[in-house]
Parts: sequence; C-alpha cells; structure tokens
Amino acid sequence: MRNPIHPPIPGDAAELVQRRALAGHERLNHSGLLDDEGIVGLRRLVRESWQRSATLQANPDVAEAPLAMDRDELEEYRRQHPLAAIMPVIKKLLVQPSHDSGLLVAVGDDVGRLLWVDGDPVMQRRAEGMMFVAGADWSEASVGTSAPGTALALDRSIQISGAEHFKRSVHPWSCTAVPFHDPDSGAVLGVVDITGTETAVAPHTLSLVEATVAAAQAQLRIERLQLAAAIRDKPRRRSAPSTSTQTTGALYRNSLQLLGRDQALLSIDGRTVSLSARHSEILAVLGNHPSGLSADDLCAQLYPGDGSAVTLRAEMVRLRKVLHGLSPDAVPESRPYRLPVELLPDSGQVLSCLQRGAHRIALEIYKGAVLPRSEAPGVVQLRERVSHLLREALLSDGSVDSLLKYAELPEAKYDVDLRLAVLKLLPPRSPKRAAVVADVERIETDMAG
Repeated sequence: MRNPIHPPIPGDAAELVQRRALAGHERLNHSGLLDDEGIVGLRRLVRESWQRSATLQANPDVAEAPLAMDRDELEEYRRQHPLAAIMPVIKKLLVQPSHDSGLLVAVGDDVGRLLWVDGDPVMQRRAEGMMFVAGADWSEASVGTSAPGTALALDRSIQISGAEHFKRSVHPWSCTAVPFHDPDSGAVLGVVDITGTETAVAPHTLSLVEATVAAAQAQLRIERLQLAAAIRDKPRRRSAPSTSTQTTGALYRNSLQLLGRDQALLSIDGRTVSLSARHSEILAVLGNHPSGLSADDLCAQLYPGDGSAVTLRAEMVRLRKVLHGLSPDAVPESRPYRLPVELLPDSGQVLSCLQRGAHRIALEIYKGAVLPRSEAPGVVQLRERVSHLLREALLSDGSVDSLLKYAELPEAKYDVDLRLAVLKLLPPRSPKRAAVVADVERIETDMAG
C-alpha cells in the first residue's frame, strides 16, 4: 500500500517540465553550458543551477556520484555530527512511512555529503547505481543540479524533477530537499531529502519535509536546553575529561560568527552571547590556532604595536568569566593559551567550502569581512586570507550570478577586475551588461577624482 501523503503531480504539468528540461539538455555544449535557445522554458532556479554546475565542472555524463568518505570515516563523522541527535525524529516522521512508498530519505551535511540514506529497500538498491548512498558527495560541485546540493547552494527548499537534474543518470528520479539550520546560531547544519519517482515532488511532500525539519530543529533545541540544565546541575571535576562534553558533541556545533560583524557572536552548548570587540579578536585568533599560543605570541597576534602581557592577562580574566557563564568546559587554558572546546567559525566554514570547490555555498555563508574594523595582526591576516581565497575562487570558477552577488559586498565596491570578469561571461545581448558597464565607469570616475 502506498503512503497517501504523497499524491502524484498532475500529469500535464509534469510532462511539460520534462519536455523543457530534456530540450535544455540537448542544447548543452561540450562545456556543459547552455546556449541561448536552451535557456528558454527552463525554470530559472534550474537554469541558474545548471550554469553553476557547468562552471564548477560537474559532468552530466558521469553516471555515479563520487564517494567522499569510506565506512570508518563515515561512522566516526556521523557519530560526532549534530544531526545524529535528531535522526529518531527523521526516522519516525519520514523513514518509517517511506519503507513501502517507493521513496528514499537522505540526510546530508552542510557541504552535500550524504550521511544517512534509508527507505524503500527496492529503491535503495536502484539508487546504488548512481551512488546515492551514505558517504557520497551530492553537492552541486560534484553532481550538478540535485535537490540536496541545490538546496544547500541556495539555502532554501527545492524540488527537482527528472530531467531537471544536471546528471543524466539521475533523470529517472525526482527529489525534494530542505536545509536544516542550527536552532541557536542559524548556521546550516545539513539537508533533509526525499528521493523517488514523481511522488517525491508532490506539493504535500515539500510540506511534509519542511514540517519534519521544523520538528527536528525544535527537538534539537529542547534536547540542548535539557542537557545544558543537566550540565549546570552536575558537579564538575576540572582535572578529568567531562563525559557531558563528549555527549554534547552529537548535539552542538559550537560556533563563532565573525563575518561582517565587529563583535563576534559565540554559541556554546545551546547558549549564545555577543562578545566585546577585544574578546572577539582573542577567540578569532585562538580559534585559528587550535594547538594554542604562548602569551608573547598571542600578544603579537592581538596588538599592532608592542603588546602588554599584563593587558592580555586582564582581558583573559574577563573572557574566562564570560565563557564560564556559557559552559565551564569552554574556559580557555593557559601556558599555552588555547580553547578546550572545538569552535566552528563561519570563516572556517567558508575556507572548507572553498577547498571542496563549493564556491556558491561559501559565498552564501560569507556575510562580509572577518571583524572588519579590527586592526589586530592575527585578525587582519585571517581576514585577508578568507577574502583573497574567496575572490580568487570566484574569479576562476564563479558564475555570473555569484560574481554579481560578490560585487555587492563592501570590499568589492571598487573591484574593476571583478566586473570585467562578469562582462567576459555575459552574453553580448544580456540586459545585465549595461549595469555592469555603468558600475565600471563609476569606479573609474571615483578613482580619477
């Protein structure tokens, strides 16, 4: 018996979508890019995703997705991942109903690697042929347009039907995916996906996945609050490793938001605080040096001139009080100064995405320069590294839309080379050219004046 909450898409609409997508595939050139005629009729988000996929050098003719993690790596990564804590909710609301419905349920991380794939056993065996399995990379950079990868690239709910997939081996499949956000920091933790035949893109399927993600995010928040209360009430021995800290690893992704803000936002064990400018700098530097720094080295990273160890010690005393209020386990150690808990800075997320070729996701995360007003040498170095690598990646492989989005950032206000790169990519008759040319003229006028 099929699950009644997955009604089929009306036939006429589904057939029109497929005819247009198949016609678009026929117009892909040897680089995977569409000519002007191939663009006609495609949904805008699909067209833009295809163009990103081609720019990222995803190959539509490679049948299988690449395997990103072997079994041992996958097991360890899943055990530590925050989404492990909400899998019971996903299984109850999505996986169990899917076992006799011809559907698969997949949960992936924030860069598109599938961590869990479950559901109809027959469909699971079929999906192995295109490597839709746990451990495989389904980001846009790897497989092109798909619901999991495109949902992460756009940070929004997505439905991709049949031939709208960039990879031709995936044309028999359709899918719906919804990003999963950290309920405290708002950072993207991963994606939840339903994959199958045409029933996977029914309107009710999207509503079901969105409702499941909302329920799972609420459950994660509740578990964090309960665990935080238990941690506060439990006596601690600072000399021994805390088992509660090990437990929180599956619930929390302790985060440090540095991008586009002068005062960092720190989230630990489900509690969030806005830091002072100096404390933001200290955590940014220590987060970039997980093995720790001596007092002299930390002073050199924080103070442009001759740093004072006395001043640093006073700041560390104040910072320890702030962090103790969030979690006693997060209080920095000394000799050397180091953080005893792992932080995930948003700047680190950007760098990780760039290393994997996920430029669009990196740009979505990038809200601006690292602590833009800071003059601390260590922060300036981090800021320049993140900004430089993002810019170079976009200039090398970025799509027109990505370059234009980057051009809106304050740091790109006078970037002529960036805009010239856009003009090279735009078709001669594109309506976007006039605005870019006007922007170049504005910059040249401002620089001349």
